[in-house]
Amino acid sequence: MDEIVHEFLVESYENLDQLDQDLVALESDPSSRALLSSIFRTVHTIKGTSGFLGFGNLERVSHVGESLLSELRDGERAMDQPTADVLLALVDTLRAILAKVESGAGDDLDVDPMVARIVAVQDGTAAPEPDVAPPVADGASPDAAAGTAPETDPETAPEPEPEPTPAAGPATEPAPAPEPAPTPRTVPVLAAEPAPAPAVGPAPAPEPAPEPEPHTRNAADGSIRVDVDLLDTLMRQVGELVLVRNQIDRIAGAGEDQETKRSAQRLSLIASELQEGVMKTRMQPIEHVWSKMPRVVRDLAKMLGRDVRIEMTGGDTELDRSLLEAVKDPLTHLVRNAVDHGIEAPEDRLRAGKRPHGLVTLRAYHSNGQVVVEITDDGAGIDPEKVGRTAVAKGLRTAGDVAAMAPSELLDLLFLPGFSTAAKVTNVSGRGVGMDVVRTNIEAIGGSVDVESTVGTGTTWRMRIPLTLAIMPALTVMCCGAVYAIPQVSLLELVALGDQHGEIEHVGTAPVFRLRGTLLPLLSLSEVLGLDPESEGRVIAVVEADDQRFGVIVDRVLNMEEIVVKALANRLKQIGMYSGATVLGDGGVALILDLQAIARKVLTSDAADMARAYAQDTTESATTVEQMLVVGAGDRRVAIPLSAVTRLERIRAATIEQVGSREVLQYRGALLPLVRLDQLLGAAGGPPADELDIVVYTRAGRSIAMAVTEIFDIVEDDARRRSDIDGHGLTGSTVLKDRVTELLDVRSAVQAADPGFYDDLDPFDATAENDLSLAGAR
Repeated sequence: MDEIVHEFLVESYENLDQLDQDLVALESDPSSRALLSSIFRTVHTIKGTSGFLGFGNLERVSHVGESLLSELRDGERAMDQPTADVLLALVDTLRAILAKVESGAGDDLDVDPMVARIVAVQDGTAAPEPDVAPPVADGASPDAAAGTAPETDPETAPEPEPEPTPAAGPATEPAPAPEPAPTPRTVPVLAAEPAPAPAVGPAPAPEPAPEPEPHTRNAADGSIRVDVDLLDTLMRQVGELVLVRNQIDRIAGAGEDQETKRSAQRLSLIASELQEGVMKTRMQPIEHVWSKMPRVVRDLAKMLGRDVRIEMTGGDTELDRSLLEAVKDPLTHLVRNAVDHGIEAPEDRLRAGKRPHGLVTLRAYHSNGQVVVEITDDGAGIDPEKVGRTAVAKGLRTAGDVAAMAPSELLDLLFLPGFSTAAKVTNVSGRGVGMDVVRTNIEAIGGSVDVESTVGTGTTWRMRIPLTLAIMPALTVMCCGAVYAIPQVSLLELVALGDQHGEIEHVGTAPVFRLRGTLLPLLSLSEVLGLDPESEGRVIAVVEADDQRFGVIVDRVLNMEEIVVKALANRLKQIGMYSGATVLGDGGVALILDLQAIARKVLTSDAADMARAYAQDTTESATTVEQMLVVGAGDRRVAIPLSAVTRLERIRAATIEQVGSREVLQYRGALLPLVRLDQLLGAAGGPPADELDIVVYTRAGRSIAMAVTEIFDIVEDDARRRSDIDGHGLTGSTVLKDRVTELLDVRSAVQAADPGFYDDLDPFDATAENDLSLAGAR
């Protein structure tokens, strides 16, 4: 609501400024129908919106003003001086109310005087304005008509009357006299000695004019309207500036002049800030596109006889304006597809144990430099086997091809041209046109689209869209003497091959690379593009396209830089390997690789399966990798989960004291129970040391200390590679940095120091299990 009110204020302030101009122009041309219509529409708009927002006083005074304007528009009243004055006063009153609203006080302003004044003008009972001079009567002098004393020659001026009449006209110089005499001047005159003012005399001097109040900035002053074409032109100029910046950076880097290098760095900083600022002006929330979706869902659901609701989250996620336009049609198609193909009829949902109304959810968020838009429905889902049978029936794939496909590959067939699973052709679906166009349009802007579905549960369509197309960071690489650009958003890491290429292996005919224990499928860029390699590739660029990760072998890496995306000619587009081109700092041209298209065209099914498996393994490893603190316990290496470490301290051995059979430590004003890990694990200890390292673990306000011989390192451990070989005080073992390391049973170690440490936990409570898991009890 705050954003709506802000937009209302901005628009209303602009309209009132225009009203001032139109009303003054209307005085000069009272018969202008165009001006009257414009003024009436503006006041009518303010009245309608203020009523919607609940600003009663604003609505009331606008309504009365609209009635007066209606009489003017309909020819029932002529534009005269009182009407013009009261309409201008109405504009001032509206502006004052808007200022109240902007300050947070609502429209709490007394509008009764303004309403009464407008009504008086309508009734013809309005009093004349005080500053309007009455007409001059025949035979009377203008000075007398104005209520001023006539000017006289100072030499022949008579002596002033004892009781002069008040004067409001032009000032006259008094005749020289030895004593001060009252004059009709409106300029204050200082007397030599103060004297009481006469009961009737000249008009008192006016008070000095008050200082004008400083202009306060309103909502309209904080924004301006800019033509989109101007922004596009500015963006193109910034793109050219970035190209020049890259050229100057290259020239300065090759030279030895430090002053030139500093100037180039300063230029680079300014160009980057300007580029960022211009790009922000082009960013708009995706909510501008989403605003039409509730109506689309409502109309389509009504036509199909279904009950469908829509929820939208992340509407403030921003995209480049040009990308918003490009994503509008694909988004609309996917939403319609979710209602038509996804959501079942109410009776079918009830039979399936679902609520009768279906739900379509739109969600947008930022991820890895992209905007991800998800369209999810809780409908019947998509059966991959049915998709395969349909592809065979339509001749799009053979039965053998379908039999060898994974479920995810079968769902990918939905994007084939001419594919449709609709039982019959309607005006909504069934013509086989749509999903292939969705993918084509999204990929044309450098994005991707995929689908996930579970039969009986629902379907999620996921679009990944770059933030902007104009300028993007990219890695430039060399292959067969030519330069190519890899968008940074798709780049994960770089791997340099050694002198021997034994690291590259083959699964069948597909080359793979063993990266951290997982097979990564490889593509040779020279082979993909049909080039004659001058030498064997030395670098692997690990990239991600759609849901696949794979490596691209290139000759060498050049630089990471901002590139300006240029459109390709149609013939180059038809190759299907490039998404655009850019001009480099040295003036050369580099083609931008379309990694999504390359992955689909070149990766074999076996390699694609490995790529998906690698991506899945990487995702799973992210959830199974745990940071461990490696310590020494006598002659043994022990790993403690970092989640069970609150602090690391070094203490003097002499500060350890004995309470009964347990050791304690005076620590931060409290007694801290202590356990020596070498004694707990039965390790052979060394000679007594003057100082000890302790690991402090705190939970629920209680703490214990574990004394260790040495603290080695903090490393990551993959829980999937652990061994269940354990012993007293251990939960198993693992290999960390090529050394067998024992895993400490944190629970037993803690209870050895403080047996009641976990007494507050319910062993059958899920939260208790989570707490123990964090403590290392696995």
